[in-house]
Amino acid sequence: MERRDFLKSTATGVAFTALSASRVYGANDRLHVGLIGCGGRGTFDTRLMRGTPEDIQAVAPENYHDGKMDPRLMEPRNVDVSALCDVYGTRLDAAKRWAPQARTYTDFRKLLADKDIDAVVIGTPDPWHASILILACDAGKDVYVEKPVMYRVGEAKAMLDAVRRNKRIVQAGTQHRSADHIAEAAKMIQGGKIGEVHFVRVWNYMSVAYGNPPVPDSDPPADLNWDAWLGPSPKVPFNRNRLNYRAFMDYTNGIISDYGNHRFDSVHQIMGVETPLNVVSSAVRFNKTRAGDIYDMQTAIYEYPNFIMNYEASNYNGHGLGGRTEGMRYYGMRGPEDRPHGMAFYGTEAALFVDRIGMELYPEPKPPEGGGRGGRGGRGFAWQPRMEKIKVNEDEPTPLHTKYFVDYVRSRKEPFANLGVGVRATAIACMGNVAYWTGRKIKWDGETFNFHGDKEANAHTFRPYRKPWDLVKFS
Repeated sequence: MERRDFLKSTATGVAFTALSASRVYGANDRLHVGLIGCGGRGTFDTRLMRGTPEDIQAVAPENYHDGKMDPRLMEPRNVDVSALCDVYGTRLDAAKRWAPQARTYTDFRKLLADKDIDAVVIGTPDPWHASILILACDAGKDVYVEKPVMYRVGEAKAMLDAVRRNKRIVQAGTQHRSADHIAEAAKMIQGGKIGEVHFVRVWNYMSVAYGNPPVPDSDPPADLNWDAWLGPSPKVPFNRNRLNYRAFMDYTNGIISDYGNHRFDSVHQIMGVETPLNVVSSAVRFNKTRAGDIYDMQTAIYEYPNFIMNYEASNYNGHGLGGRTEGMRYYGMRGPEDRPHGMAFYGTEAALFVDRIGMELYPEPKPPEGGGRGGRGGRGFAWQPRMEKIKVNEDEPTPLHTKYFVDYVRSRKEPFANLGVGVRATAIACMGNVAYWTGRKIKWDGETFNFHGDKEANAHTFRPYRKPWDLVKFS
């Protein structure tokens, strides 16, 4: 973990002042973990947290792309998955197949009351994250919470207060923070290697549309507690398409939140910043043939003190940046040439393109010695690159990210991807939507998590919780 220490000062978040009062776990102590929300991502995180070679090979085979597992993953974890919770019996049954010794619950409050559980993984739909995190901290559990860590920015303060009040270890599922190449990109840019950076581009382009063909409402499956699944969200009839919750704005904030969240956090890490000054956004839904209501296209422009970040989302095409370097792998690649997700940092000396599993540096040309314009009219003078190109590939970082959480729980040290980091990244996505909903540029206050006294914009910072699932009160 020393590789990231130089960036600690740029990731200020929840400050722990008395963690020494909490139990420090020895290397041979068993950690007992509970999973709340046994869908695909919760299963992925929790099996990796357990960290056996069988788990890693089963759920993250990309960590074997060169035939070898990262040696950092080989250390014994001594982690037991001791409890599972889901309101859908089918998913509980599936989880029991890989954690047969785990106790099962259909109400997360009963799992939190289990005194044998040391830490929980929150893998539920987004509107449940804040309540479960707060109640888990109050129950004395450490928490790994998937991104986006909250549904609305108005939940942030109570979440941060719960972590401080209970002195808990909380890590956000923003696994880019555990990627070596992203830490190196931060070192390069903050060290001036690519010159002054005043423009950053972030993109999420996909050629596979969100959502399934519409189906009529129906009775829920007999083993699904539909009311509990909805929880604090609006009451609606059951429709099986809603289980694919990322397609519905009732349970997500769209592509900008689902995919953009990771990259916003990485921009913060790489540029050494925490919050923008203002944002303006445009969004539209063109495809009305599929269930759901998230935006197919969205752009947002964020102004930071010293640079502009442009965000782009497209649900129609996978060629975000366009072009590839021969031999490189790219996150989410499907065809032979698409480049779906990433970040580009445009410096005066070079451009640095970064995605989850790699990065490439393209130098700016250096003016030729002796004058001349170079190129076709340069009379033989050639422009030369200012530095050598760089290209780096890595494994998917989630296996390391989950390992680091276990390490933090044992040592009682604050995670690099702490809750403060998580809420700031999620806030970027939320404020992009608020800018679209208000139809104008809005100013952001990163200290108070609101819009500088803007009554119309601030009306979107919180959605009242539906009774009886208003289990936590927010001021």
